[in-house]
Amino acid sequence: MTGPVGSGAGTAPPADYELLLPEGWFRVHIDPESRERSVDALLDRRFAGLDNAPHIKRRLRDDLLAQATAAFRDGGIELYLSFQQAGPLTVPASLLVTLLHPAPGRSLPSPQDISDRLAADTAADVSVVELAAGTAVRTRRSTGQPDASAPAGTPGSPDDALPSVTLDYQVPVPGTEAQLLLTFSTPLVQIADAMVELFDAVAGSLKWMDGGSAHE
Repeated sequence: MTGPVGSGAGTAPPADYELLLPEGWFRVHIDPESRERSVDALLDRRFAGLDNAPHIKRRLRDDLLAQATAAFRDGGIELYLSFQQAGPLTVPASLLVTLLHPAPGRSLPSPQDISDRLAADTAADVSVVELAAGTAVRTRRSTGQPDASAPAGTPGSPDDALPSVTLDYQVPVPGTEAQLLLTFSTPLVQIADAMVELFDAVAGSLKWMDGGSAHE
């Protein structure tokens, strides 16, 4: 991330944050001015030496641009995509980082309040956990599964996308009223537990940066 993560009185807010991602994960710039260049650079690296897959490359480019556009529209600040290899196969996964701000004159609820509300309103697996970066709300859920009780267009509704596993970490930003939301997702529901273990490790690596140095 570039630039301050928030502002507030009291404790000085961190200037940035740091996450340790596995080899094969790449950042996609999602702002409108640079997303096409970022996607093209990623695809050039991904398809280096392959001249016989123009249709696949074009379709993947369209998919990545659509994903980056949606991430920016939903308030994301960073998007990371996995092109990690497991033998001949690519391990598909994503991480969207979003900075949440409270409405003017209000504050975001505490991690425990968020956990209690989510546990009451959803069938997700919700817990409060301690990370090196602070207390966080951890939410694991499956999406894309038909659920007649869910309104159309919401996660889990019949017209939703293909099944996937999503893991959220919502972490208060020190010295601010903001919270950092890490949203991991993968369609590999067959190995969901292994993928979630990987996501937990990435979330556990979160560190706040103060003047160019990380602190826990």
